Amino acid sequence: MFTQIGNALSAKNSRQGLWLLPLLVGLAASLALSVTADDFGTPQNFLNLTAQAAPLLLVSIGQMLVVLVRGLDLSVGSVVSLSTAILSLDAPAVVTIPAVFGAALLIGLVNGIAVTRLRVHPIIATLSVMGITQGITMLVRPVAGGTIPPLVTTLVSGEFLGIYMPVIWVVVAILVGWKLLYGSRFGLHLFAIGGGDTAHAFGIPVRRNTLLAYVACSCFAALAGVFLAGRITSGDPNIGAQYAVDSITAVALGGTQLAGGVGSLQGTVVGTALLALLANGMNLLNVSAFVQTAVKGLILLAVISIQPRKNIGL
Repeated sequence: MFTQIGNALSAKNSRQGLWLLPLLVGLAASLALSVTADDFGTPQNFLNLTAQAAPLLLVSIGQMLVVLVRGLDLSVGSVVSLSTAILSLDAPAVVTIPAVFGAALLIGLVNGIAVTRLRVHPIIATLSVMGITQGITMLVRPVAGGTIPPLVTTLVSGEFLGIYMPVIWVVVAILVGWKLLYGSRFGLHLFAIGGGDTAHAFGIPVRRNTLLAYVACSCFAALAGVFLAGRITSGDPNIGAQYAVDSITAVALGGTQLAGGVGSLQGTVVGTALLALLANGMNLLNVSAFVQTAVKGLILLAVISIQPRKNIGL
């Protein structure tokens, strides 16, 4: 029995990665915070925690799709910022919302073509696209401001049938991610592509699925931008800066291997929840924002260090 428990915690021979251990860490952290921080266990704090976690979960699910095929998308943060900038252009929702997802589709295509056709390393390709996208964002919205369409703010704030809207966003994001990964041929192909170099021998269109993974990743980042724009009711050219590193940390923390082919949606949800929990707890304990950034960097370094891989890199 102890061997089985040990294998489960270490994710030995598992294609879902190590996600039980961060779940236990999250439960222990919740218990500790409920004792040390008076406001942690309140319903209002739970709602705040959900609203803080929702955009990161959206970005992380998209990031996971790319990581499964041995990729990485550093442009997600700039896509988030660009989405809020477009939505704040004082135009009707029927114009700005399609523009947001049209831009995300184009950015995902550029990333995917650069990686699959031009054979540029994913880090270099998406880093370049990140710079281009951030520059366009600064042209569209140089400083924070503007007006968000009422439809967007309605979709993010308030309640529906008595359910807090951010909770609905989280549930829908998980259902969509679950359908993509486990309820479609696309998800099965992503695991196969990341699992070895023989996927093409089984008739799997490697380039097409890899390109689609980058497109889906950008669209998830755009959704996170829509959520954030509705929450802050304005555009902000720098609001997405943290999401590239945070989403990679959440994915790795949830057991998805950056070498590809191993991971799970539940792991990504656990990794996101644990990151949001740590941020919430440090805010309640008045920990400096600079210290919080350093802690996230240390977590990313630690979880990548313990991932088994033969070569340095992805």
